[in-house]
Amino acid sequence: MQSLANSWAGYFSLAGFLIAYLLVIFEERLHLRKSKPVVLIGCLMWMFIAIYERQTGGGHAGEQLKHIIGEIGELFFFLLVAMTYINALQERLVFDSLRAWLLRRGYGYRSLFWITGGITFCLSPVADNLTSALLMATVAEAVSGGNRRFIIPAFINIIIAANAGGAWSPFGDITTLMVWTSGKVATIQFLTLIIPSLVNWAVPAAILFLFIPKETPKGNSDRVAMKPGARRIIVLGFLTIATAVGFHQFLHLPPFMGMMTGLGFLMFMGFYLKHQGGKRLATTEGQFNIFRKVERVEFDTLLFFFGVIAAVGALQYIGYLTLVNNSLYGRLGNTYANIAVGVLSAIVDNIPLMYAVLQMDPAMGLDQWLLVTLTAGTGGSLLSIGSAAGVAVMGIRRDIYTFGEHLRWLPVVACGFAASIVCWWLIMG
Repeated sequence: MQSLANSWAGYFSLAGFLIAYLLVIFEERLHLRKSKPVVLIGCLMWMFIAIYERQTGGGHAGEQLKHIIGEIGELFFFLLVAMTYINALQERLVFDSLRAWLLRRGYGYRSLFWITGGITFCLSPVADNLTSALLMATVAEAVSGGNRRFIIPAFINIIIAANAGGAWSPFGDITTLMVWTSGKVATIQFLTLIIPSLVNWAVPAAILFLFIPKETPKGNSDRVAMKPGARRIIVLGFLTIATAVGFHQFLHLPPFMGMMTGLGFLMFMGFYLKHQGGKRLATTEGQFNIFRKVERVEFDTLLFFFGVIAAVGALQYIGYLTLVNNSLYGRLGNTYANIAVGVLSAIVDNIPLMYAVLQMDPAMGLDQWLLVTLTAGTGGSLLSIGSAAGVAVMGIRRDIYTFGEHLRWLPVVACGFAASIVCWWLIMG
């Protein structure tokens, strides 16, 4: 592996990854969809590796890539179902109805900021950070009235809340799930991170709140009637999330299987809505086509995930991630190394980072495993592409919420990240 890291294939792969990352950063200026550079480089990196191994003999790139494809497939189908449900709810006017209800209640932007963030923080430990962020960002966008000054800080607040809320639950994030299944932290012991996670969200939220306009969303607040079947789809959505959690916790099946089961029920619900009541639902308003909901899925986001996981998987296979982790724990010590892992997770996906840490299995006590769980889970909030939640939210209003817009608030997010580490130190010290 060391020879591959020092080979032309390793150097080309690393250079290509950096170039693709820069193109993602300047997406707003170049008007180049973020999925295009990462999909290309993700494939080219594995091509470089395969050519090198063919020249030198040996290696198992093909087998490793098949394993990575499994991870990509799980995330792809999970996201596909979540986005399909959101599109179905939008088409049934659920979010329009919710927006009208909130406007009738007289909530201003500042109240909506805390409502969406608070619900996200409480929902993500159960429904996972990705689904929670995607759902609540859609709600925030629906009530925003297109106000840029609200959308950007509200989206950042939701991403932070989703990642922070998911850090204190075994089911809140894939990294916490990995730590839990490896036996490093028991289920009850995750509760130790509740207060640091809350601080991680509350500190930047309090700062972002100061920049929320003191206005009330404009628009028609008249009651909006949801289309037939809307309430049943809402119930199906929550049952789908519960099924995904149950499949993993009790049946030891991948969560995406539970999501796909929910999609199957939604497809039959669509068939029922299309044919129930004869002429009453034969109108344009009553028609429901599940495949049109799938067509409206944000495939730029899904393909971005494919490219990122493929590219980072190549870096891991080459050995760069292992070299970085060995240098961290060998030179910095456990505490600073675990903090550095969190910072790195803003750039490199936290899943392979945590995987590398678990594979190295450094000599650490419970306090340090809790720290790396906290930092790896919340460090992704530092950048918009640092977490699955951030990438998914970027797909909702990519014309307003971009990598560059999130980057401007980096110091604010970093305050919460630092405060949560201090909180961990006070609790464990």
